[in-house]
Amino acid sequence: MRSLRALAAASALLLAVTACSSGGDPQSQDPPAAPADTTGVAGEPAAETPAAAGSHAAHAAPKPGRVKPLRAGERRRTLTMPAAYTPSAPTGVGTDDYRCFLLDPQLKRDSWLTGTNVLPGNPDVVHHVILFRVPPEDVAKAEAKDAETPDDQGWTCFGGTALEGEFAQLDDAPWLGAWAPGGDEVVTRDGYGTDLPKGSRIIMQVHYNLLAGTAPDVSATQIRTMPRSRDLTALHTFLMPAPVELPCRPAHADGPLCERDAAVADAKSRFGQGPGSTADLLYFLCGGKPVASKRTSCVRRVQEPVTILGAAGHMHLLGRKLRIETNPGTPEERTILDIPMWDFDDQGSRPIDPVRLDTWDTVRITCTHSQELRDRLPAFATQRDDKYVVWADGTTDEMCLGMLSVAFG
Repeated sequence: MRSLRALAAASALLLAVTACSSGGDPQSQDPPAAPADTTGVAGEPAAETPAAAGSHAAHAAPKPGRVKPLRAGERRRTLTMPAAYTPSAPTGVGTDDYRCFLLDPQLKRDSWLTGTNVLPGNPDVVHHVILFRVPPEDVAKAEAKDAETPDDQGWTCFGGTALEGEFAQLDDAPWLGAWAPGGDEVVTRDGYGTDLPKGSRIIMQVHYNLLAGTAPDVSATQIRTMPRSRDLTALHTFLMPAPVELPCRPAHADGPLCERDAAVADAKSRFGQGPGSTADLLYFLCGGKPVASKRTSCVRRVQEPVTILGAAGHMHLLGRKLRIETNPGTPEERTILDIPMWDFDDQGSRPIDPVRLDTWDTVRITCTHSQELRDRLPAFATQRDDKYVVWADGTTDEMCLGMLSVAFG
Protein backbone atom coordinates (compact mmCIF):
# COMPACT_ATOMS: atom_id res chain seq x y z
CA MET A 1 0.00 0.00 0.00
CA ARG A 2 1.31 3.44 -0.87
CA SER A 3 2.35 5.64 2.04
CA LEU A 4 -0.38 8.14 2.95
CA ARG A 5 2.29 10.45 4.35
CA ALA A 6 4.18 10.37 1.08
CA LEU A 7 0.99 11.05 -0.83
CA ALA A 8 0.32 14.03 1.40
CA ALA A 9 3.81 15.35 0.76
CA ALA A 10 3.38 14.89 -2.96
CA SER A 11 0.09 16.77 -2.84
CA ALA A 12 1.69 19.74 -1.09
CA LEU A 13 4.65 19.90 -3.44
CA LEU A 14 2.57 19.78 -6.58
CA LEU A 15 0.96 23.14 -5.96
CA ALA A 16 3.92 24.99 -7.51
CA VAL A 17 2.73 24.54 -11.05
CA THR A 18 1.36 26.73 -13.77
CA ALA A 19 -2.32 26.34 -14.14
CA CYS A 20 -5.13 27.07 -16.51
CA SER A 21 -5.56 30.42 -18.12
CA SER A 22 -8.57 31.48 -20.10
CA GLY A 23 -8.82 30.88 -23.80
CA GLY A 24 -8.27 33.71 -26.21
CA ASP A 25 -5.95 35.31 -28.72
CA PRO A 26 -2.47 35.69 -27.17
CA GLN A 27 -1.85 38.66 -29.43
CA SER A 28 -4.82 40.59 -28.08
CA GLN A 29 -3.95 44.08 -26.86
CA ASP A 30 -7.32 44.97 -25.39
CA PRO A 31 -6.70 47.12 -22.30
CA PRO A 32 -7.29 45.70 -18.81
CA ALA A 33 -10.44 46.68 -16.99
CA ALA A 34 -10.47 49.69 -14.74
CA PRO A 35 -10.21 48.82 -11.05
CA ALA A 36 -13.61 50.26 -10.18
CA ASP A 37 -16.06 47.98 -8.40
CA THR A 38 -19.08 47.81 -10.68
CA THR A 39 -21.86 45.53 -11.78
CA GLY A 40 -22.89 44.75 -15.31
CA VAL A 41 -24.79 42.53 -17.67
CA ALA A 42 -24.19 38.89 -18.41
CA GLY A 43 -21.39 38.17 -20.87
CA GLU A 44 -20.59 35.21 -23.04
CA PRO A 45 -17.12 33.60 -22.87
CA ALA A 46 -14.67 34.74 -25.52
CA ALA A 47 -14.14 32.35 -28.40
CA GLU A 48 -11.17 30.02 -28.21
CA THR A 49 -8.27 30.68 -30.55
CA PRO A 50 -6.59 27.51 -31.81
CA ALA A 51 -2.89 27.17 -31.06
CA ALA A 52 -0.67 28.03 -33.99
CA ALA A 53 1.46 25.12 -35.08
CA GLY A 54 5.10 25.53 -34.23
CA SER A 55 4.56 28.73 -32.27
CA HIS A 56 7.04 27.67 -29.57
CA ALA A 57 9.73 29.60 -31.39
CA ALA A 58 7.66 32.78 -31.25
CA HIS A 59 7.34 32.71 -27.44
CA ALA A 60 6.64 36.31 -26.45
CA ALA A 61 6.25 38.28 -23.26
CA PRO A 62 2.76 37.89 -21.74
CA LYS A 63 0.19 40.64 -22.11
CA PRO A 64 -2.69 41.57 -19.79
CA GLY A 65 -5.71 39.41 -20.45
CA ARG A 66 -8.88 40.68 -22.06
CA VAL A 67 -11.84 41.12 -19.74
CA LYS A 68 -15.49 40.30 -20.28
CA PRO A 69 -18.61 42.23 -19.20
CA LEU A 70 -19.72 41.73 -15.62
CA ARG A 71 -22.91 39.75 -15.02
CA ALA A 72 -25.82 40.87 -12.88
CA GLY A 73 -24.79 40.86 -9.22
CA GLU A 74 -21.04 40.59 -9.87
CA ARG A 75 -18.48 43.00 -8.47
CA ARG A 76 -14.88 43.33 -9.66
CA ARG A 77 -12.15 43.89 -7.09
CA THR A 78 -8.54 44.76 -7.97
CA LEU A 79 -5.82 43.57 -5.57
CA THR A 80 -2.31 44.95 -6.13
CA MET A 81 1.04 44.17 -4.56
CA PRO A 82 1.67 46.90 -1.95
CA ALA A 83 5.12 47.76 -3.36
CA ALA A 84 7.57 46.73 -6.04
CA TYR A 85 9.47 43.46 -5.77
CA THR A 86 12.76 42.79 -7.57
CA PRO A 87 13.09 39.04 -8.28
CA SER A 88 16.26 37.02 -7.75
CA ALA A 89 17.24 33.35 -7.47
CA PRO A 90 16.55 32.58 -3.76
CA THR A 91 19.15 29.81 -3.53
CA GLY A 92 21.74 31.75 -5.51
CA VAL A 93 21.54 29.39 -8.49
CA GLY A 94 19.03 28.93 -11.26
CA THR A 95 16.93 31.31 -13.32
CA ASP A 96 13.59 31.22 -11.46
CA ASP A 97 12.02 32.88 -8.45
CA TYR A 98 8.65 31.86 -6.96
CA ARG A 99 7.29 34.61 -4.69
CA CYS A 100 4.07 34.67 -2.67
CA PHE A 101 2.22 37.88 -1.86
CA LEU A 102 -0.61 38.07 0.69
CA LEU A 103 -3.57 40.13 -0.59
CA ASP A 104 -6.75 41.20 1.20
CA PRO A 105 -9.97 41.32 -0.88
CA GLN A 106 -11.74 43.12 1.99
CA LEU A 107 -14.68 40.71 2.05
CA LYS A 108 -17.33 41.91 4.48
CA ARG A 109 -19.67 38.98 3.81
CA ASP A 110 -19.50 35.41 2.58
CA SER A 111 -19.10 35.44 -1.19
CA TRP A 112 -18.74 33.41 -4.34
CA LEU A 113 -15.71 33.95 -6.55
CA THR A 114 -16.93 33.90 -10.17
CA GLY A 115 -13.90 35.05 -12.16
CA THR A 116 -10.21 35.94 -12.05
CA ASN A 117 -7.84 38.00 -14.13
CA VAL A 118 -4.15 38.85 -13.81
CA LEU A 119 -2.44 42.13 -14.66
CA PRO A 120 1.31 41.36 -14.92
CA GLY A 121 3.19 44.48 -13.94
CA ASN A 122 6.39 43.53 -15.74
CA PRO A 123 5.44 41.10 -18.52
CA ASP A 124 9.07 40.38 -19.37
CA VAL A 125 9.70 38.56 -16.08
CA VAL A 126 6.25 37.29 -15.00
CA HIS A 127 6.07 33.66 -16.16
CA HIS A 128 2.82 32.65 -14.46
CA VAL A 129 0.55 33.46 -11.53
CA ILE A 130 -1.54 31.18 -9.29
CA LEU A 131 -4.13 32.44 -6.81
CA PHE A 132 -4.64 30.44 -3.60
CA ARG A 133 -7.47 30.78 -1.11
CA VAL A 134 -6.56 31.39 2.55
CA PRO A 135 -9.63 30.62 4.72
CA PRO A 136 -10.24 32.84 7.75
CA GLU A 137 -8.86 30.25 10.17
CA ASP A 138 -5.48 30.27 8.36
CA VAL A 139 -5.06 34.03 7.95
CA ALA A 140 -2.92 34.42 11.08
CA LYS A 141 -0.56 31.74 9.80
CA ALA A 142 -0.22 33.50 6.46
CA GLU A 143 0.37 36.88 8.13
CA ALA A 144 3.11 35.35 10.30
CA LYS A 145 4.80 33.93 7.20
CA ASP A 146 4.64 37.32 5.49
CA ALA A 147 6.14 38.99 8.57
CA GLU A 148 9.26 36.79 8.38
CA THR A 149 10.62 39.08 5.63
CA PRO A 150 9.65 42.59 6.85
CA ASP A 151 12.19 44.34 4.61
CA ASP A 152 10.99 42.70 1.39
CA GLN A 153 7.72 42.00 -0.34
CA GLY A 154 6.22 38.52 0.15
CA TRP A 155 8.15 35.31 0.74
CA THR A 156 9.84 32.53 -1.24
CA CYS A 157 7.39 29.73 -2.06
CA PHE A 158 8.73 26.99 -4.30
CA GLY A 159 6.47 23.96 -3.90
CA GLY A 160 3.26 25.74 -2.91
CA THR A 161 2.50 28.60 -0.54
CA ALA A 162 5.19 27.46 1.95
CA LEU A 163 2.80 27.86 4.89
CA GLU A 164 3.66 25.70 7.87
CA GLY A 165 1.50 22.59 7.99
CA GLU A 166 0.30 23.07 4.44
CA PHE A 167 -1.64 20.04 3.24
CA ALA A 168 -2.97 20.26 -0.29
CA GLN A 169 -5.48 17.82 -1.69
CA LEU A 170 -5.09 17.14 -5.38
CA ASP A 171 -8.79 16.22 -5.56
CA ASP A 172 -9.80 19.64 -4.19
CA ALA A 173 -6.87 22.02 -4.51
CA PRO A 174 -7.20 25.47 -2.85
CA TRP A 175 -6.78 27.22 -6.18
CA LEU A 176 -8.95 30.22 -6.99
CA GLY A 177 -7.51 30.77 -10.44
CA ALA A 178 -4.34 31.03 -12.42
CA TRP A 179 -2.81 32.77 -15.38
CA ALA A 180 -0.17 31.86 -17.94
CA PRO A 181 0.84 33.29 -21.33
CA GLY A 182 -2.15 33.69 -23.61
CA GLY A 183 -4.57 34.06 -20.71
CA ASP A 184 -7.59 36.33 -20.66
CA GLU A 185 -10.02 36.77 -17.79
CA VAL A 186 -11.41 33.45 -16.55
CA VAL A 187 -15.15 33.50 -15.86
CA THR A 188 -17.20 30.68 -14.39
CA ARG A 189 -20.28 29.31 -16.12
CA ASP A 190 -23.55 30.90 -15.13
CA GLY A 191 -24.76 29.30 -11.91
CA TYR A 192 -21.29 28.27 -10.64
CA GLY A 193 -18.71 29.80 -8.29
CA THR A 194 -15.97 29.05 -5.75
CA ASP A 195 -16.78 29.56 -2.08
CA LEU A 196 -14.90 32.53 -0.58
CA PRO A 197 -15.91 33.13 3.07
CA LYS A 198 -15.89 36.53 4.76
CA GLY A 199 -12.40 37.38 6.05
CA SER A 200 -10.57 35.18 3.54
CA ARG A 201 -7.27 36.32 2.07
CA ILE A 202 -5.66 35.47 -1.25
CA ILE A 203 -2.08 34.42 -1.85
CA MET A 204 -0.79 35.47 -5.25
CA GLN A 205 2.12 33.23 -6.23
CA VAL A 206 4.20 34.77 -9.02
CA HIS A 207 6.76 32.73 -10.95
CA TYR A 208 9.47 35.09 -12.19
CA ASN A 209 11.58 33.97 -15.15
CA LEU A 210 15.03 35.51 -14.61
CA LEU A 211 16.21 34.67 -18.12
CA ALA A 212 14.68 38.01 -19.14
CA GLY A 213 16.38 39.96 -16.35
CA THR A 214 15.59 41.04 -12.79
CA ALA A 215 13.67 44.28 -13.24
CA PRO A 216 11.18 45.26 -10.49
CA ASP A 217 7.56 44.16 -10.73
CA VAL A 218 4.25 45.33 -9.30
CA SER A 219 1.59 42.87 -10.47
CA ALA A 220 -2.09 42.78 -9.62
CA THR A 221 -5.05 40.45 -9.83
CA GLN A 222 -8.73 41.13 -10.38
CA ILE A 223 -11.46 38.93 -8.94
CA ARG A 224 -15.20 38.83 -9.54
CA THR A 225 -17.42 38.16 -6.55
CA MET A 226 -21.13 37.60 -5.90
CA PRO A 227 -22.92 37.53 -2.54
CA ARG A 228 -23.08 34.09 -0.95
CA SER A 229 -26.85 34.54 -0.86
CA ARG A 230 -26.91 33.72 -4.55
CA ASP A 231 -27.74 30.05 -5.09
CA LEU A 232 -24.67 28.83 -7.02
CA THR A 233 -23.08 25.40 -7.39
CA ALA A 234 -19.61 25.19 -5.86
CA LEU A 235 -16.67 24.60 -8.19
CA HIS A 236 -13.46 22.76 -7.28
CA THR A 237 -10.09 22.10 -8.93
CA PHE A 238 -8.98 18.52 -9.56
CA LEU A 239 -5.24 18.31 -10.37
CA MET A 240 -3.72 15.59 -12.54
CA PRO A 241 0.10 15.60 -12.56
CA ALA A 242 2.24 13.00 -14.30
CA PRO A 243 6.01 12.40 -14.19
CA VAL A 244 8.41 13.70 -16.81
CA GLU A 245 11.34 11.45 -17.72
CA LEU A 246 12.83 12.94 -20.90
CA PRO A 247 16.29 11.48 -21.62
CA CYS A 248 19.18 13.18 -23.38
CA ARG A 249 19.48 12.50 -27.09
CA PRO A 250 22.05 9.79 -27.93
CA ALA A 251 24.34 12.28 -29.68
CA HIS A 252 24.22 14.59 -26.64
CA ALA A 253 24.29 12.03 -23.84
CA ASP A 254 27.73 12.96 -22.44
CA GLY A 255 26.51 16.10 -20.65
CA PRO A 256 26.99 16.43 -16.87
CA LEU A 257 23.22 16.30 -16.21
CA CYS A 258 22.33 13.41 -18.53
CA GLU A 259 21.96 10.98 -15.65
CA ARG A 260 18.63 11.13 -13.81
CA ASP A 261 20.19 11.27 -10.34
CA ALA A 262 22.30 14.26 -11.36
CA ALA A 263 19.25 16.03 -12.83
CA VAL A 264 17.21 15.52 -9.64
CA ALA A 265 20.12 16.75 -7.52
CA ASP A 266 20.33 19.84 -9.74
CA ALA A 267 16.60 20.53 -9.18
CA LYS A 268 17.08 20.25 -5.42
CA SER A 269 19.99 22.70 -5.54
CA ARG A 270 17.85 25.27 -7.36
CA PHE A 271 14.51 24.85 -5.58
CA GLY A 272 15.29 23.18 -2.25
CA GLN A 273 15.00 19.60 -1.05
CA GLY A 274 11.19 19.55 -0.84
CA PRO A 275 10.15 20.95 -4.22
CA GLY A 276 13.18 19.37 -5.88
CA SER A 277 11.93 15.93 -4.78
CA THR A 278 8.65 16.15 -6.71
CA ALA A 279 10.07 14.10 -9.59
CA ASP A 280 10.36 11.11 -7.22
CA LEU A 281 7.24 11.74 -5.12
CA LEU A 282 5.03 11.60 -8.20
CA TYR A 283 5.49 7.83 -8.28
CA PHE A 284 3.68 7.51 -4.95
CA LEU A 285 0.72 9.08 -6.72
CA CYS A 286 0.99 7.46 -10.15
CA GLY A 287 2.68 4.15 -9.30
CA GLY A 288 5.44 2.55 -11.35
CA LYS A 289 9.05 3.67 -11.42
CA PRO A 290 11.12 6.10 -13.51
CA VAL A 291 11.65 4.98 -17.11
CA ALA A 292 13.31 7.29 -19.62
CA SER A 293 10.79 8.17 -22.34
CA LYS A 294 9.49 11.05 -24.44
CA ARG A 295 5.96 10.07 -23.42
CA THR A 296 4.66 9.76 -19.85
CA SER A 297 1.24 9.38 -18.27
CA CYS A 298 -0.64 8.96 -15.01
CA VAL A 299 -4.03 7.43 -14.20
CA ARG A 300 -6.04 8.63 -11.20
CA ARG A 301 -9.30 7.36 -9.73
CA VAL A 302 -11.93 9.82 -8.55
CA GLN A 303 -12.84 9.40 -4.90
CA GLU A 304 -16.44 10.57 -5.19
CA PRO A 305 -18.91 11.38 -7.97
CA VAL A 306 -17.95 14.50 -9.94
CA THR A 307 -19.08 16.38 -13.02
CA ILE A 308 -16.23 17.76 -15.15
CA LEU A 309 -17.05 21.16 -16.64
CA GLY A 310 -13.70 22.33 -18.00
CA ALA A 311 -10.18 21.08 -18.71
CA ALA A 312 -6.75 22.61 -19.20
CA GLY A 313 -3.22 21.32 -19.60
CA HIS A 314 0.21 22.63 -18.74
CA MET A 315 3.71 21.85 -19.96
CA HIS A 316 6.74 24.04 -20.54
CA LEU A 317 8.81 24.78 -23.66
CA LEU A 318 9.77 21.18 -24.50
CA GLY A 319 6.15 20.05 -24.59
CA ARG A 320 4.75 18.54 -27.80
CA LYS A 321 1.37 16.90 -27.12
CA LEU A 322 -1.08 16.58 -24.23
CA ARG A 323 -4.23 14.51 -23.86
CA ILE A 324 -6.72 13.87 -21.04
CA GLU A 325 -9.13 10.91 -21.18
CA THR A 326 -11.81 9.57 -18.87
CA ASN A 327 -12.20 5.83 -18.23
CA PRO A 328 -9.46 4.88 -20.73
CA GLY A 329 -9.54 1.32 -22.07
CA THR A 330 -13.26 0.88 -21.37
CA PRO A 331 -16.37 1.22 -23.54
CA GLU A 332 -16.99 4.56 -21.77
CA GLU A 333 -13.62 6.00 -22.83
CA ARG A 334 -13.81 9.65 -23.79
CA THR A 335 -11.19 12.26 -24.71
CA ILE A 336 -11.97 15.54 -22.93
CA LEU A 337 -8.83 17.45 -23.93
CA ASP A 338 -6.59 16.82 -26.94
CA ILE A 339 -3.73 19.20 -27.77
CA PRO A 340 -1.88 17.68 -30.76
CA MET A 341 0.51 20.64 -31.07
CA TRP A 342 1.41 22.23 -27.77
CA ASP A 343 1.63 26.03 -27.77
CA PHE A 344 3.17 27.50 -24.63
CA ASP A 345 1.56 30.86 -25.41
CA ASP A 346 -1.99 29.50 -25.51
CA GLN A 347 -2.61 27.52 -22.33
CA GLY A 348 -6.32 28.03 -22.51
CA SER A 349 -8.87 26.37 -20.26
CA ARG A 350 -11.44 24.69 -22.50
CA PRO A 351 -15.08 24.45 -21.40
CA ILE A 352 -16.47 21.01 -22.23
CA ASP A 353 -19.84 19.37 -22.35
CA PRO A 354 -20.36 18.12 -18.79
CA VAL A 355 -18.89 14.67 -18.14
CA ARG A 356 -20.20 12.71 -15.15
CA LEU A 357 -17.82 10.33 -13.34
CA ASP A 358 -18.77 7.94 -10.55
CA THR A 359 -16.61 6.86 -7.62
CA TRP A 360 -13.55 4.87 -8.79
CA ASP A 361 -13.88 5.95 -12.42
CA THR A 362 -10.51 6.85 -13.91
CA VAL A 363 -8.90 9.84 -15.60
CA ARG A 364 -5.62 9.65 -17.53
CA ILE A 365 -3.25 12.39 -18.63
CA THR A 366 -0.55 11.73 -21.24
CA CYS A 367 2.22 14.15 -22.24
CA THR A 368 4.87 14.03 -24.96
CA HIS A 369 8.06 16.12 -24.76
CA SER A 370 10.95 16.64 -27.18
CA GLN A 371 14.60 17.56 -26.60
CA GLU A 372 14.88 18.72 -30.22
CA LEU A 373 13.00 21.91 -29.35
CA ARG A 374 15.93 23.18 -27.27
CA ASP A 375 17.87 23.67 -30.53
CA ARG A 376 15.30 26.20 -31.78
CA LEU A 377 14.11 28.17 -28.75
CA PRO A 378 15.79 31.35 -27.46
CA ALA A 379 15.19 30.32 -23.84
CA PHE A 380 17.79 27.55 -24.25
CA ALA A 381 20.44 29.74 -25.91
CA THR A 382 22.69 29.58 -22.85
CA GLN A 383 22.07 25.88 -22.10
CA ARG A 384 22.15 24.06 -25.40
CA ASP A 385 23.59 20.92 -23.79
CA ASP A 386 20.92 18.29 -23.19
CA LYS A 387 20.00 17.30 -19.68
CA TYR A 388 17.77 14.54 -18.37
CA VAL A 389 14.54 16.49 -17.87
CA VAL A 390 12.34 15.73 -14.86
CA TRP A 391 9.41 17.52 -13.25
CA ALA A 392 10.76 20.76 -11.76
CA ASP A 393 9.69 24.37 -11.31
CA GLY A 394 12.01 26.16 -13.74
CA THR A 395 11.02 27.61 -17.09
CA THR A 396 13.52 25.35 -18.84
CA ASP A 397 12.51 22.32 -16.74
CA GLU A 398 9.29 20.46 -17.55
CA MET A 399 5.88 19.51 -16.21
CA CYS A 400 2.90 17.42 -17.25
CA LEU A 401 -0.27 18.64 -15.59
CA GLY A 402 -4.00 18.54 -16.16
CA MET A 403 -6.46 20.81 -14.36
CA LEU A 404 -10.13 19.87 -14.25
CA SER A 405 -12.89 22.22 -13.10
CA VAL A 406 -15.40 19.99 -11.33
CA ALA A 407 -18.56 20.00 -9.25
CA PHE A 408 -18.89 17.32 -6.58
CA GLY A 409 -21.94 15.16 -6.10
